[in-house]
Amino acid sequence: MDGVDGVVEVEVVQLLVSPAHRFAGRPADGPSDAPGDELVGSVEVRGGLGLVGDRYFGRPAHRDAAVTLMAAENLPVDINPSVDLRHTRRNILLRGVDIDSYVGATIVLDGGSGPVTFGVNRPARPCAWMDVTVGPGAQRALRGKGGVRCTPLSDGVLALGRATFRVVGEDGGPR
Repeated sequence: MDGVDGVVEVEVVQLLVSPAHRFAGRPADGPSDAPGDELVGSVEVRGGLGLVGDRYFGRPAHRDAAVTLMAAENLPVDINPSVDLRHTRRNILLRGVDIDSYVGATIVLDGGSGPVTFGVNRPARPCAWMDVTVGPGAQRALRGKGGVRCTPLSDGVLALGRATFRVVGEDGGPR
């Protein structure tokens, strides 16, 4: 990792908080309508619970995967130039770090409002929905780079813009 003391400058490009699970049923039927604008300027993170207002917040079955981070560099813009978090259903889009390589680590993001710690538990594997919401071939294009499922380990706020990224441990918690 580059940077002073392992700290890397990154950009929080997009944040998505959605109260509804839009990709239910068969992909051929298409996603449900979006409940308003799911892209937000900032999010409140609660340790062990997730993102306040998100569909997975506080759900026991999703505690080890309540927040999904993805690298902007991995978006399949060759398939769909306008692809974003609304298409991939990830929560935090980062530019400047290969987040997929940190499975098993504990990481900290700090956008200036204080550090927010995440346990990076497992890859977020792309599903057949990606070929519907992004475009044909997206599921294959995102294999191995569809983001990571995380447990938030501390409370805090993340906002769009510049942030720092650092690894603070090698055991991301439950997987």
